[in-house]
Amino acid sequence: AVLGLALHQAAYAAEIVRGGVLAVGSGQLEAAAALGIPKFRQLRRIVLPQAMRSILPNAANEIISLFKGTSIVSVMAIGELFYQVQVVYGRNGRVVPLLMVATVWYILLTTALSVLQHYVERHYAKGAVR
Repeated sequence: AVLGLALHQAAYAAEIVRGGVLAVGSGQLEAAAALGIPKFRQLRRIVLPQAMRSILPNAANEIISLFKGTSIVSVMAIGELFYQVQVVYGRNGRVVPLLMVATVWYILLTTALSVLQHYVERHYAKGAVR
């Protein structure tokens, strides 16, 4: 189940990166090649900093979606948050309080990921003309 979820998300991640790299104008690479810059340095210094502006919002949303998708895997007895809650309330019978705590954890973690996404996007947006 975890492998299936990872492969599913990997396809989306690859398409996000491909779209971000294609968003960089071909003139950028032609100019870098004309200056004699090696391919790896072209990718690292020219393409990726520009591509990150379009990659980051989509990639961060996919990470948050993957995090939320792990609750679906709890049905298959994988040791994630909701599965652990099911184990605990199976022992003591307090279902609602434990589910509320798990929900608060999910909200806190997704909020933290969203705030982190905001600051990383702001970092890569420096110098971008809007």
